[in-house]
Amino acid sequence: MTVTLEADGGVGTIRLDRPPMNALDIATQDRLRELAAEATHRDDVRAVVLYGGEKVFAAGADIKEMREMDHAAMVARSRGLQDAFTAVARIPKPVVAAVTGYALGGGCELALCADYRIAAEDAKLGQPEILLGLIPGAGGTQRLARLVGPSKAKDLIFTGRQVKAPEALALGLVDEVVPAAEVHERARAWAARLAAGPAIALRAAKECVDAGLETDIDTGLAIERSWFAGLFATEDRETGMRSFVEEGPGRAKFR
Repeated sequence: MTVTLEADGGVGTIRLDRPPMNALDIATQDRLRELAAEATHRDDVRAVVLYGGEKVFAAGADIKEMREMDHAAMVARSRGLQDAFTAVARIPKPVVAAVTGYALGGGCELALCADYRIAAEDAKLGQPEILLGLIPGAGGTQRLARLVGPSKAKDLIFTGRQVKAPEALALGLVDEVVPAAEVHERARAWAARLAAGPAIALRAAKECVDAGLETDIDTGLAIERSWFAGLFATEDRETGMRSFVEEGPGRAKFR
């Protein structure tokens, strides 16, 4: 399998394993979509780590495969490409990308689908599709602009340049930079902390932020209001408030 999902302690790890560079061919894209759906529905997965291994996250699409595709073939395929990445972005649980080595093209777009990105000190990220006479096609023009702002996104997309981890951190493209040997463990610790949290409230928070970014503020506030009131019907809300009153803040143990 080019992509696997393993769960341990509430943390599911979606692992890319297509040596040497984890090129994202069609089979890998489709497998990503399948495992994103599986992670969504599995009760033993409460948070997710995206990981490509110690050497590389994902260096982009399979260019040899893409070169054989004409316009008609890509018209037929482009929705499936986007759907695979959107499935990852819409996992209703906290998702962190553990970025080692290169995250370029589709690899960068996959990292953009996470809620949080932790990069190795020697990692390089970018959207080099323009150098092939193309543009990002798996969500990069949309998710990158929403994350770092339109002018910074245009600079990266127009030039196709790679950015090293410190610049990626300054741009807001990644959220933490750590030594390469610590990337996976740091990402897993981030996920494990949230895996112990209130699952429905975390789902609500993610949906409110993501859906709110796609609409006007009044609609976003309505989404927030609906979820906020709805959480008062959950066991987690009762657990959290009872623990706060009886034991003080931050000691609730959610099921």
